[in-house]
Amino acid sequence: MMGRPPRNRRQAYSKMLWIGIWLAFLGAPVEDLLSGGHTIGFRFWGWTGLAAFVALYLRLVFRQISRGNEGRTVWTILAALFVIATTLSLALDTEWLVLYVYVAVACGAALRLPLAAWAVLGLTCVLVAVGLATGGADAGFAPGLLIPALIGGFAMTGVRQLVLTTVELRRARATVAHLAANEERLRLARDLHDLLGHSLSLITLKSELAGRMLPAEPEQAAQQVKDIEDVSRQALVDVREAVSGYRRPRLLGELAGAQVALTAAGITPVVPAEGEPLLPDGLPEERESALAWSLREAVTNVVRHGGARRCAIELVTRQTLDGSFLDLVVEDDGVGGTALPGNGLTGLTERLVAVGGSLETTSGRRSGFRLRARVPLGAPSVGGEPVGSGA
Repeated sequence: MMGRPPRNRRQAYSKMLWIGIWLAFLGAPVEDLLSGGHTIGFRFWGWTGLAAFVALYLRLVFRQISRGNEGRTVWTILAALFVIATTLSLALDTEWLVLYVYVAVACGAALRLPLAAWAVLGLTCVLVAVGLATGGADAGFAPGLLIPALIGGFAMTGVRQLVLTTVELRRARATVAHLAANEERLRLARDLHDLLGHSLSLITLKSELAGRMLPAEPEQAAQQVKDIEDVSRQALVDVREAVSGYRRPRLLGELAGAQVALTAAGITPVVPAEGEPLLPDGLPEERESALAWSLREAVTNVVRHGGARRCAIELVTRQTLDGSFLDLVVEDDGVGGTALPGNGLTGLTERLVAVGGSLETTSGRRSGFRLRARVPLGAPSVGGEPVGSGA
């Protein structure tokens, strides 16, 4: 989910928690206000300034870390954070110098390199100057904040660059997918032109010829009409074969799509390593297609209904007494429950039985769901029975 805005309240609260947990280091200013060493007026303005500082810091880091440009609002918030930190540090005590660490982190989260690096260095210099002015340098408080300010600021610049790189990679992936879809449309258009161009031209030519022959040579015209019918039927067969080929899913393609779908849903996919052999040689297309449909349906169920955090996909070749089989196993750690035969599972069972395979689903009462689709590697068994839900 890195680089993506929160899609619901849960994700927003989670992101705010990870940002806000670092505010624990503001314990020193809070303790200074609670100690009673200041007048009521100073304490009032101290609490007010601290609340405003925290609110501005959270807003800036929450919204700006995944954005590539700095607007006027960003500079206004950074200036406000700097003014509040300087004012409170000079007016109250040296404990308030820790605010400069948060200003440095905010600069790293909101500004681009190399501007962020110069801003962090400049803030550390101001931290030293204000510490000398307030006596914090003599007590060792200001020097103790130099390393956190430098490390925090520069570390946040690295985190921001990582987030921005992730955003750019995600956009590039979407662009590649869009270009691939356009290329597929062009290929479809070329194939349809190659399939139908000759047939339709021949139909047009014979139609014109039959029209000219019809008054004087009806028998030859009838022959031309018969040729038109034959050409039309063949063209229809060609189109059906082409469309069937386009609609037939491939297992490797479905596996790649499953990884994208699971990752987009916040589920960690566990798939065979790249380069690992997945499909045995000579696997018929109809059996591969049945497994591909099974994988698509299983992943769809995991994303929609499973409530899972992890989903493992495995392809295993097994040798049994009945012969060699290729098993597709999809297992998640979701809510589990009773597996009810719906339209999706029923359709998968029918597809697998048609190629001599079987389907098995196992669901725990409290967690986890497991689907195993099996197809034979040799000759399909005659009258194979599907395996229903069970252990």
